[in-house]
This record gives sequence, C-alpha cells and structure tokens, in this order.
Amino acid sequence: MTDFLRLIALMRPQALWMVVAVLLSAVASLAHMALMAASGWFITAMALAGAAGIAIDVFAPAAYIRGFAIARTVSRYVERLVGHQATLKFVASLRPWFFIRLTPLAPAALEDQRSGDLLARLKGDIDRLEFAFLRVISPLAAAVVVLAVGLTFISAFDHAIALVVALAAVLSGLGLPLLVQRLAAPAARAVTAHGAELNAALVDHLEGRAELDIYDPGRRHRAALEATSDTLIAAEGRLAGIAGFAGAGVGLAAQASLLAVILIGAPRVLGGSLPGPDLPMLALFALALFEVVAPLPLAIQTLPGTLASARRIFTLVDRPPPVAEPAAPRPVPAQGALAFAHAGLTYPGAGAPAVDDVSFTLEPGRRVGVVGQSGSGKSSLVSLALRFRAPTTGAVRFAGKSVAAYDADSLRARLAVLAQGDHLFSATIRENLTLAAPDASDDALKAACAKAGILAFIEAQPKGLDTFVGAHGAKVSGGEARRLGLARALLKDAPILILDEPTEGLDTQTERDVMAAVLEATEGRALLLISHRHARLDAMDEIIVMADGRITARGAPAEILKTIGGRGPGAGG
Repeated sequence: MTDFLRLIALMRPQALWMVVAVLLSAVASLAHMALMAASGWFITAMALAGAAGIAIDVFAPAAYIRGFAIARTVSRYVERLVGHQATLKFVASLRPWFFIRLTPLAPAALEDQRSGDLLARLKGDIDRLEFAFLRVISPLAAAVVVLAVGLTFISAFDHAIALVVALAAVLSGLGLPLLVQRLAAPAARAVTAHGAELNAALVDHLEGRAELDIYDPGRRHRAALEATSDTLIAAEGRLAGIAGFAGAGVGLAAQASLLAVILIGAPRVLGGSLPGPDLPMLALFALALFEVVAPLPLAIQTLPGTLASARRIFTLVDRPPPVAEPAAPRPVPAQGALAFAHAGLTYPGAGAPAVDDVSFTLEPGRRVGVVGQSGSGKSSLVSLALRFRAPTTGAVRFAGKSVAAYDADSLRARLAVLAQGDHLFSATIRENLTLAAPDASDDALKAACAKAGILAFIEAQPKGLDTFVGAHGAKVSGGEARRLGLARALLKDAPILILDEPTEGLDTQTERDVMAAVLEATEGRALLLISHRHARLDAMDEIIVMADGRITARGAPAEILKTIGGRGPGAGG
C-alpha cells in the first residue's frame, strides 16, 4: 500500500488530466449503456405499438439514440487522447525524477548494481508504471462511478433486478479480480524479476561476448540466459491463461445477469407491474453495464507487477547517498591546493581500510606521483578527491576548507580526471570529447587529441571526429579508448588534473610520447599521476609509494626510483 500511495503522489502533477480522463471514460460507458437501453426500449415499443395499431412518437427516441451514439464516440475518443496524454506526461516525468535521485548515489552507492539491471529499472520498470493509470486506476475509478449510476437507474424500476445485477457485478468485478490477483501475483512478480534479470544477463552476455567465446566453450552462460528466458515466458504464459479465465468469467456473469433480468422481469411484465418495453431496456442496460466490469480482473492482475516495478525503483532511490551535501555550500575558489590530511577510508563491510593515514598536498604547479600495486589504495584517493566517498578518518581539503563544505558538482568542476574505468559513450568521438568542454572548437579538440597521441588514428578515419565509437567504445581498441579518455581530461580547463593509470594498454614508446605531451600540457597545473608503471616519474616533484592503503615511502624521484626499480628518465612500466 505504501508503494501504491507513493506512486499516486508522483502522479499529482497530472492529476487534472487523469481526473478528466476518468470522467470521460465514465461518460463513454454510461452513453454506451444508455444507447443499448434506449435502442431496446425503442424497438420493443415500436413492435408493441405496431401490433396494437397505435401511433408512437419515433422522433424523440431516435434523437436520444443518435445523441447517445455521438456522446459515446466523442467521449471515448477524447478520453483516449486525455488518458494517454496524462500517462505519457507521467512516464516522461519519471525518468528525470529517477535520474535526479540516482545522481547523488553514483557511483559509490550503485557499485553493487549491474548495468543491465539499472537499464531495466530505467526502461522496463518505468515503462511498466504507465499501466498504473491506464490499466489500474482509470478502470477502477470509472467502474465505481458507472456502477453507482447504473445500479441507481435499475433500482428506480425494480429493486430485485438491481440487487441481482449488483451481486453479479460484485462477484465478477471484485470477487473474481481478487481470485485473479491471488493466482496471478506470483507470476506477475516473476515477470518483473525475471524480466530485469534477463535484461541484465543479456547486457553482460553481449558486452562479454568475446571473453565468453574463449572462457565459456560449454556455453554455460548462454544456457543460463535461455533458462531465464524460458522461466519468463512460462510466467507470461500463466498470466495470459489467468487473463483468459478472468475474461470468460466476466462474460459469463454478464450473460447470467441478462438471463436473470429476463426471468425476474417477465412475470412482472405479464402481471402489468412492469411496462413491456422496459424489460428489454433493463436487460440490455444490465448487459452493457458489464463493459466497465470487464477490465477489472486485468487491472487487479496488473497491480502486483506494477507495484513490484515501483518497489524496485523506490528501493534504489531510497538508498542513502554516500556523501551528504552541505545545507549551505561554500563557493568553490577558482584555484587552490588539494590536501589529504591523515585521510582514511574504510568501505562498508570491509575488514580493513582501503586508505589509512594518507597525507600530502597537491598545490598549483606541483606534480605528485602515486605508485603501488593493484589494491594498494591508489584509486580510492580519486574517490575521496571527487567526493564520491567521504573519509572515515582525517580530512580532504581544497583551498584550505574541507571538501564537505562545497557542493560536490562545483568541486568536481575544479578537477579534470581520467579514472581507471573511464567510460566512452555510444556516440561519436566529438560528442565524447565535448562532454569536458561543450564549446570546444575542432582545433581545440584536435590539439587535445594530439597531446594524448590519438590524433593520427582519428584523422585516419573517414569521418574523423564524427567517427562512432560504439557502445562502451567497442569499435576502438583498449589503448585508443584510453587515449580518448586522456584527451577528454586534458581538454577540461581545470586547475587540478588527476590521471589514474593514463598509459594502461599502451606500448613503451607510445607511453613515453604520451607522457611527454601530458607533462608539457599540464605545465602550471597541479598533477596527480597514479600508476603502477614508472614512465616519466622522474618529472614528478614527489613520489609516494603505497601498499595496503598506507604510505610506505615518499620522497624525491631520484631517491624513490632507486627503491622501486625505476630506470630513470623515460623509464617504462
């Protein structure tokens, strides 16, 4: 119920559209019922008048019939326009709402999520929420209005007939849907869960296709994928069978009501207590009444799956952000030193700190190299600098103030970062680069690419900067993707540059050339070079050696390179 109420609250901006859509749906159903009733009355009255040889006014009933037919058509058409407009507005507003709440969580609070599952929540689960109004709320609300009006109309002619029709409507509109919900709930939840699981597995399978060809010759991953698909299809089949059963149940109730009205009304017509034309009128009116009952089983059947999708979204956005934003953030200075003061970081659930008692200062124009094996805590320094994580001990400061005093996005504008897992989007080279500098000219883009050693590759492509790189940079090599990420970092006009493994995947000569260009391009800027390789560490002002999250050695390059096996200027990794 909590998830449903939260979903209703999200619909509030479209409330007027939705109310109008419900009323129009009710008007269309009532017009249909009135059309059927008036037609039955008119035909019977005409027949009886002809048999009796008396005259009857045919113009008024005919006008009513035409009016009801026009009202039904127009109101149904407008209801479809308004209802779908309300739904599309609601679904369109959900994605920005979801993104806004995901942003403070990324990346630290989303590390346990698979990219395919996040995509399923963003696409499939949100799309499924459109059913909340069209298939659940609107049919239920319209049914309440129409049943209230319709049963009141029938009771004005005969209370017994109204009672029988009401009983059939309750059984088929409430009892049957509750039974359907009980039967369909496990299958509906399975469709949501296995649909998301299948999407995530498909993304993993497609992205890891080359690796799976090598390391999974038995196709176990594909078998698991097909098993998930089969489970999903079986659950959807159960839902379809239950929906067919529900539809047949409502149809049976409608026909039973028609028969009951005739059986109850016929003796009263013969006894003279009910006019002859009123019996077919009531019978057809009761039959038409079940038009609003027919969608109810599907509405109740859809509800568990819709709520499951809502719960998956709410569960994610309700996660606490790993770093709290200040209530009154300070303006971030244009320049300043980035300082780690006895900083430590312990990840949730970890038995040992990833970073422990790290202190150093990165001033404008100063170059600091951090070296160490994988898992030594180097990349955790980047998370602390970017405020993706808050230090568990000590502090991280910029321009003399704790980074916690600044708005995270404003602070990140002062940092140009090449992360270890830098991402290339499914777009062109130009679009990937201009993320760092939207107004950059072609000359600026090419200059950054030249410094990163990727310009020759770009100019060799038929479309140059407009070359499409594919999903996750699938159409470029690992080294080319790395250099594109480096070019993007160099393009950003930020006083502090942080490069995490910038030459990963490059050969020795290319590594030397790229690092020489990087050092030239960052003259006057603060540079934090994180690497387990030793290329151009001799150009650093200080080298810090890390192991198990702690600083084990630090000093001038000439001193430290001797202890870590460096080979002097231009040494390779």
